[in-house]
Amino acid sequence: MTAALETFQGLGASPWIARSRDELRATGQSRTRGATTTDSHLTPQEHRVATLAARGLRNKEIAERLSLSERTVATHLHRAFPKLGVSSRAGLRDALAALPDASAHRTG
Repeated sequence: MTAALETFQGLGASPWIARSRDELRATGQSRTRGATTTDSHLTPQEHRVATLAARGLRNKEIAERLSLSERTVATHLHRAFPKLGVSSRAGLRDALAALPDASAHRTG
């Protein structure tokens, strides 16, 4: 994905640069190849997945809605649980509601 961003930057393709950056953020990557977020903040994609899981959707349903594989959904949840201080889906709703910027990441 970073190679695409670098290519679009070289071409000066502004709309594609913005989209590439959004996609990188959604996966938790920065501009540095292979870098991921390691702090306690959820990536946008982790937040979307956790929000849908908190609403009661199964991994398969989340995967279909977000165009991801079930394995990717499971990975996002696996990473989100410790960041939110929960060990199961049951605590997701309350943990997400307690986030200071919960209204900024609403998922439809």
